[in-house]
Amino acid sequence: MKNFKNKVAAITGAGSGIGQQLAVLLAQQGCHLSLSDINEKGLAQTTELLKAYPEITVTTKVLDVSNRDAVKQWAQDTVEDHGSVNMIFNNAGVALGSTVEGASYEDLEWIVGINFWGVVYGTKEFLPFIKQTKDGHIINISSIFGLTSQPTQSAYNATKFAVRGFTESLRQELDIEKSGVSSLCVHPGGIRTNIAKAAKMNDSMKSLGMDPGKSIKQFDKFLRTPPEEAARQILNAVLKDKRRLLIGADARIVDSFQRLFPTGYQRIAALATKMM
Repeated sequence: MKNFKNKVAAITGAGSGIGQQLAVLLAQQGCHLSLSDINEKGLAQTTELLKAYPEITVTTKVLDVSNRDAVKQWAQDTVEDHGSVNMIFNNAGVALGSTVEGASYEDLEWIVGINFWGVVYGTKEFLPFIKQTKDGHIINISSIFGLTSQPTQSAYNATKFAVRGFTESLRQELDIEKSGVSSLCVHPGGIRTNIAKAAKMNDSMKSLGMDPGKSIKQFDKFLRTPPEEAARQILNAVLKDKRRLLIGADARIVDSFQRLFPTGYQRIAALATKMM
């Protein structure tokens, strides 16, 4: 893909953070948009920002990405409204702080439904339409926690590792097919979004000597990269047809650390947890 002008992009989680900034940056480059978010108010705020670009077409849908039928309908609506679709940014995500033992099955199903199945549904429902353009891209957001695991983040780690494996396999299949469609797996480090504040945290963390409320505040300090910078890097990676993108110095450091100490990093992570 050489540019975004007159292309059509679908974005989940477009009501805030990276999703919102992707929408703004794409609009600036003349890309038409199909936006979704479960937060109707946030989606309206994004739409308001896009009024500065009247030359593009913007459609919106309040959407729960864990609902397969709803995602399927959204993909169909996108093509009906815009005539085609070139890109899907599977960006929506949530967080859960809990020990493995303390996590309820309901909470596990909740996070897997959004973080993993949401990506699967978005990919599978949009892929046939994107292939028709012969010039498209699928962008799936994993995480720095898709590179290494951390105490109290087993559920989040599981979903983000799954997104990584799913997307890397997809990329290989697309390479073999030479369909004109590519995929990108994104591993953001600490991005200044609301994901930490909106995370579900339970008291099982106390068994490790951690206070859930204090942990959120400490984690929030590591969210240093502005979402607009993350969005800019993602779009540049799409234009360069990259396979993987690490966003932030923290993501690059963690990636290097895991390569050097593929199991040793776990001891260090456990020790750091005890010191929190």
